[in-house]
Amino acid sequence: MAEIKVPELAESITEGTIAQWVKKVGDRVEKGEFIVELETDKVNAEIISEEAGVLTEIKAQEGDTVDVGQVIAIVEAGEGAAPAPQAEAPKEEKAPAQAETTAPAPQQVEETTTGERVVASPAARKLAREKGIDLAAISPVDPQGRVRVQDVAAHGSQPAAAPAQQAPVATTGAMIFTPAEESGRVTVEKMSRRRQTIAKRLLEVKQSTAMLTTFNEIDMTNIMALRKRKQEQFVKENDIKLGFMSIFTKAVVAALKKYPYVNAQISGNEIHLNNFFDIGIAVSTEEGLVVPVVRDADRKNFAAIERDIKELAGKARDKKLGLNDMAGGSFTITNGGVFGSLMSTPIMNGTQPGILGMHSIVQRPVAVNGEIEIRPMMYVALSYDHRIIDGKDSVGFLKTVKELIENPEDLLLNS
Repeated sequence: MAEIKVPELAESITEGTIAQWVKKVGDRVEKGEFIVELETDKVNAEIISEEAGVLTEIKAQEGDTVDVGQVIAIVEAGEGAAPAPQAEAPKEEKAPAQAETTAPAPQQVEETTTGERVVASPAARKLAREKGIDLAAISPVDPQGRVRVQDVAAHGSQPAAAPAQQAPVATTGAMIFTPAEESGRVTVEKMSRRRQTIAKRLLEVKQSTAMLTTFNEIDMTNIMALRKRKQEQFVKENDIKLGFMSIFTKAVVAALKKYPYVNAQISGNEIHLNNFFDIGIAVSTEEGLVVPVVRDADRKNFAAIERDIKELAGKARDKKLGLNDMAGGSFTITNGGVFGSLMSTPIMNGTQPGILGMHSIVQRPVAVNGEIEIRPMMYVALSYDHRIIDGKDSVGFLKTVKELIENPEDLLLNS
């Protein structure tokens, strides 16, 4: 005996509706044969039997809501009856009694505007009505002539002789939509190993933390003026330019010292407060974002931080970063402003409790001492793990960064 269960379809799908039984009690079922269509809010899945035998019991009827993992049918060993023909009924009229005996029991038969009788799933009929499509005009991919929701969705958006890739794949696991690649509407590109890793880790962070984001804005007037005044001297003495990343790194370190839980992490039932300041600096590469780490940023001056960032960014773009270059950071800074981003919600990096997002510097009208002035303004965002960082600390941290950038003398005193 084999139990037919509702499979796991996707992370957010916990239930579905029985749209159509293709087999009825007493029918012979082959291993891997499609026996029931399940409709969810995201996909329609064809559930197959993993054993050959006879369908002896149906535990959920069409229209019933069923949960993932619920047993909906039983298949037992045996031969059973030959399956009823599933082809379209002839166009000519038949006596009522004859029509009752030849119509396939598990199907939904509907007479179209052309007078034809079409076998279609409830979901397909519903979608066809919504789109104003005549079911008779649809060419189903099912060899037995059943029209399903995928056929309706594809009708009109693809050529009449669309390839069979439009058909859904029968599955007992996650449902995957396969686009019509040959139509030219879709280009398929295999994910690089790095992109796969990035995707996996970002999803893990979203699912395993209570991430929240708070925002503020920084008046960049004073720090831009200071940078302009001191740039020539800084380059002459250090052979490297003074950039905003080293300035924000120093401001972040000062804020982390003031709010230590933003520099902590959860380990089981414990909170580990980090007494070091290894700051990750997000770097964009052709294969995605990587986050090399500036070690002991609290012990380095602006020039040393700029050199580390330049070296790590070069290694990242040349694909020469090692594991040691990216491991063990305690906090991350990412600068979407270099790409023109005005505001975003950055996702935290690994087990770190927070990430600071910098954005474009834009001239905007602001109120200064009761007067409207045009100032270079930057939005900043702090995404943090709310499990260990309260709103008070998150807002205070971001406010401290803002105050240090707007008052460079205070930043120098904290360095």
